[in-house]
Amino acid sequence: MRKSMVMALFVCAAFATQLLAVGEARLTGKVVDPTGKPLEGVTITATATEEITWEQSVKSKKDGTFAFFIIRGTVPYKFTFAKEGYGTYEEVIKLKLVPEKNDRTFTIGAPQVVATTETAVASADPATIAYNEGVAHWNKGEEAPAIAKIEEAVALNPDLTAGHIALAKMYGKTKNWDKAIAAGTRALEVDSDQPEINAIMAQAYAAKGDKAKAAEYKKKAPANPASLFNEAARLINAGNDAEAEGILKQAIAADEKFAKAHYELGMVYARLGKNPDAKTHLETYLQLEPNGAEAATAKEMLSYVK
Repeated sequence: MRKSMVMALFVCAAFATQLLAVGEARLTGKVVDPTGKPLEGVTITATATEEITWEQSVKSKKDGTFAFFIIRGTVPYKFTFAKEGYGTYEEVIKLKLVPEKNDRTFTIGAPQVVATTETAVASADPATIAYNEGVAHWNKGEEAPAIAKIEEAVALNPDLTAGHIALAKMYGKTKNWDKAIAAGTRALEVDSDQPEINAIMAQAYAAKGDKAKAAEYKKKAPANPASLFNEAARLINAGNDAEAEGILKQAIAADEKFAKAHYELGMVYARLGKNPDAKTHLETYLQLEPNGAEAATAKEMLSYVK
């Protein structure tokens, strides 16, 4: 019996990442207006466009952030962003599967008035026009022209904070660390309480080997439970349960309803012989996802850790 249990534990450890990655996808992001201000209460609806019938809606939080966890990530989805008084934005996205990230900033603006004369068009602010064109390119996944247009916007108006915020994110995604730091610094001069920009700054300084600066900005960055979970999965697959334990606890602290983190932490505790803790987290997993993919394994393991 004990030999069977040990073997089961070994198998679960060896395939922790695979259990997460089969067909699943996450879309995380932020909704802002054309000035870069976060928008709360935007309804974001995901609708499958092929093979299956599936639709789910979430609302953006006070800081404009939102998150989708999609079990069937192998088909494309249409994402619709809508808020009263603002324009509606739609985009069909083929998400990358876990553990790859899908993290985007989406810009929606007030309904635009179509200019009826050449004079009206000419009177528009050139920096704003360039910025909006850059955002349109970025939302379509066209990175190079998006960056070029936003660079044009801040060249025309160096005080365009939204442009510096956008560039920090764009440079961060494209791993242009020096420019990410420069743009992030300009953005934080106006508002230092920007967790997402602080996270980019921490990543940029870490990539450049400046541990002190990376740590400074990391303190101001938000905890990302999905990233923490993926790091824990890597450690579990490397046989490092002791370190994975701490990372999983951080993920749960950031999102106490992260069911899979409870499951993996329960399995870690079982392998470490911490049966009471294993029982607590496996039971929590079953409470959160009674019909989850790991429910049968969790129930079987509970019979060993009582």
